Amino acid sequence: MTILAAAFSFFILMDPIGNIPLFISLLKGFRPEKQRKIIFRELLIALAIIFVFYLLGDYLLDALKLSQYSVLTAGGIILFLISLKMIFPSEQGYTGDIRKQREPFIVPLAVPLVAGPAILAAVMLYSHQDTSPWNTMIAITIAWVASTIILLASSFLQKILGKRGIYACERLMGLLLTLIAVQMFFEGLTLYIHQ
Repeated sequence: MTILAAAFSFFILMDPIGNIPLFISLLKGFRPEKQRKIIFRELLIALAIIFVFYLLGDYLLDALKLSQYSVLTAGGIILFLISLKMIFPSEQGYTGDIRKQREPFIVPLAVPLVAGPAILAAVMLYSHQDTSPWNTMIAITIAWVASTIILLASSFLQKILGKRGIYACERLMGLLLTLIAVQMFFEGLTLYIHQ
């Protein structure tokens, strides 16, 4: 997988467009400058967590003695279920009920909204594949930069797209994630058949 393809997958899993309404709702009591500082801080924390999972993922999978095909197959199934929740969200959204805090710190903005189970599982999968670690880290960084730009401009984007536009974009991202999940599942199945 190329750097841009991996970056696009990570970008979808970070789901910045789907997170816009949640970020706006959680930060609406703060001044715009303070909102931007909180968003940037939380995204830096999320990036650090994602890198930790990427760097330790291979050791964790080896310690658990998991084969590449089982990880790919299970990862494909998990991503498929997450993508279905993005396409057909419940009233609470696919991230569940998130209680408001005075100033969010780590939870819920960094984890689970940006560095959620989907992106953490994906980077652990990539850590176990025969790809260049630098390429994957560059892909993660590209996805993070794009997510940061979108979330820093969240108020502006919500004004332009409106609530329906945001929901439509989230469903489109869910559809693309479904395709990635199915591809991952079939890669795992192919490896199992040819082992």
